[in-house]
Amino acid sequence: MSDRNHEVTKPTPLLDPHGALTEPGWARQLYWTYDRNAIRAPKFRIKEWDYYLVISEKGYGFAFTVSDDGYVGLESVSLLNFNTKWEHTETVLKPFTMGKLKLPSTVSDGTTSYRDKRLQMDFYKTPGKRRIQVSFKNFCDEKPLFADITLDEPECDKLVIATPWAEKKTAFYYNCKINCMRASGKVVFDGVTYELDPKTDFGTLDWGRGVWTYDNTWYWSSGNCDLDGHAFGFNLGYGFGDTSAASENIFFYDGVGSKLDDVTFAIPEKDGVKQYTDPWTFTSSDGRFYADFVPIMDRAAKIDLKVIISDQHQVFGRMTGHVVLDDGRRIEFRDLLCFAEDVHNKY
Repeated sequence: MSDRNHEVTKPTPLLDPHGALTEPGWARQLYWTYDRNAIRAPKFRIKEWDYYLVISEKGYGFAFTVSDDGYVGLESVSLLNFNTKWEHTETVLKPFTMGKLKLPSTVSDGTTSYRDKRLQMDFYKTPGKRRIQVSFKNFCDEKPLFADITLDEPECDKLVIATPWAEKKTAFYYNCKINCMRASGKVVFDGVTYELDPKTDFGTLDWGRGVWTYDNTWYWSSGNCDLDGHAFGFNLGYGFGDTSAASENIFFYDGVGSKLDDVTFAIPEKDGVKQYTDPWTFTSSDGRFYADFVPIMDRAAKIDLKVIISDQHQVFGRMTGHVVLDDGRRIEFRDLLCFAEDVHNKY
């Protein structure tokens, strides 16, 4: 592993008195202390979110987001059926939230909630578990959606990063990804009950707090599976901020993280246009991660409001490849149901 993967191993404040990161890098636990009051930026520029993605090996998935992005909150639920290549995302916009949702300052404790006349969504944290409860009136075609999902979260490594921007010292990205949480419970929509089996089905948490620059492109991929009773998962990403102190690339096996250097998403192109539904490849610069990715569906969304622009491709598919553990063992995985995304935002 290169020296650029600086690992933080003890508690420290996230920001200094000037609002800059005290120690850019990565950690296996949430060692940095987040204090919203220490941020040196207008309230409308502060972004906070909790995002859960739950995928079932039976061929369906669910995403739940509570976010407070300063001048707007985006609270959304997604239902995805990979067997029929159907998906629906419903989003409630809440203007000028600017901290009013009071999202927790740590991933380790607290409850994240959003409530209005149409949507009630709660994320609970208890010792060793996380629970997602949702009631969404008129989710799609005037039909409601209900969810009650429990994710097991044993003691395990996480991927925690504190990333600065070279061009703006008070901009930062503080993020925690938790993989390999076995999922149980159910989602009910349109007369169908989607049951989750903890032997094969998993959830991932993307927990983020930060202030960043206006124009950014990022690549992110994440997935989990069961390998003969062993929980396996990965988080891959780049393009967001100054990652010279640490990359976002890591994989997990039996709760232990193995850090990776740079990973490249090879998205096929034709005449200069990316072909998102053609097969991709993933390679790491240290030779410890290789995978082929066969897309199933591209959940594409584009918004152009001149000042706010978002061009998103979240591609779901199956990945086959291998990793090399820190102890040199080679682990192979096949047909792992996951996603990889290419997102360009101006906001």
